[in-house]
Amino acid sequence: MARLQLEGLSKNFGKSAVLAGLDIDLADGEMLVIVGASGCGKSTLLRLVAGLETPSSGRILLDGVDITHRDPAQRDIAMVFQNYALYPHMTVCQNMAYGLKLRGLSKNLIAEKVAATAATLGLDALLGRKPRELSGGQRQRVAMGRAIVREPKLFLFDEPLSNLDAKLRVQVRADIRKLQKKLGITSLYVTHDQTEAMTLADRLIVMNHGHAAQIAPPMEIFARPADRYVATFIGDPAMNLCPATLVAGAQMAQLSGGAQVRLPGAPIAAIDGTAIILGIRPQHVTVQATDENAHGIEVMVDLVEPLGSETLIHGHLIDATPFAVRVPSSPDLLRMSQLRVCLPREHLHIFDADQGKRIGGV
Repeated sequence: MARLQLEGLSKNFGKSAVLAGLDIDLADGEMLVIVGASGCGKSTLLRLVAGLETPSSGRILLDGVDITHRDPAQRDIAMVFQNYALYPHMTVCQNMAYGLKLRGLSKNLIAEKVAATAATLGLDALLGRKPRELSGGQRQRVAMGRAIVREPKLFLFDEPLSNLDAKLRVQVRADIRKLQKKLGITSLYVTHDQTEAMTLADRLIVMNHGHAAQIAPPMEIFARPADRYVATFIGDPAMNLCPATLVAGAQMAQLSGGAQVRLPGAPIAAIDGTAIILGIRPQHVTVQATDENAHGIEVMVDLVEPLGSETLIHGHLIDATPFAVRVPSSPDLLRMSQLRVCLPREHLHIFDADQGKRIGGV
């Protein structure tokens, strides 16, 4: 496979900057997943690497070779699309073989490569069928097979699971990950689904308005988000964010409703009176707990969602700040209109109130 490097990659449409000076180094055999809200630039980034768009500035290097201005056909890159893009009049075998046929390979070599790839993807029994005779998951595997059989240096995935139902999405997601690991495929994968992103990625890029808000392994991003945007984008439900002020020598934070919370450590350059944003994930909030590391806070309950083994409680603090709690299910929770919670300091995140950057916490 290959190493992909993006150096200062930018893309403008008129006066609008869609990507702004992006630097990425994708190692050989790595799965790098790009995730972010609509309009953040993730699909544009993929199109730039594929050669379907021309960058406004910066370079794209594949194994040290500058491919920034090469035609898509000269880049040795394969792309798997959201809509499968299979030829309806061709069989599975013909669809997978088409690219090899255009390259002038012999019939025997094409048959050998298609058979080997079909075996890897479990498509052996489907080679004679046409796309209309296949399920959505089977079509997506054929699209992947068509890319794999070419043995390109780099794979690009453009939201390939978006058209599948929820159960099938989980299955195909697992198939993609196992296949990527088995073949050592260097891959750039775009999705808006954070579950896909977390389960597939060796590293994640969380995009925000054309910038890489954070590039790191999934669990590092979950545990130590770089800013408020990443904190609320990664995690379901989103992290609770509460306006607060530093007090008691920056060892405590006073919420706008008056309650005080002990901090895990003084934030960077902390001064009493400094405005901060205090973050904690709903699953880390504890109900009716009292200990020296946590102070009780009242939550007014707006909605209770029983989820089986867990219950998700949506509510608000006394100052109307939205606040969610995720706890083990109990019949008593369904009748509550108010509950007392604590915020264990070992799970707190501290963000700058102005810029939203991480300045302390776990």
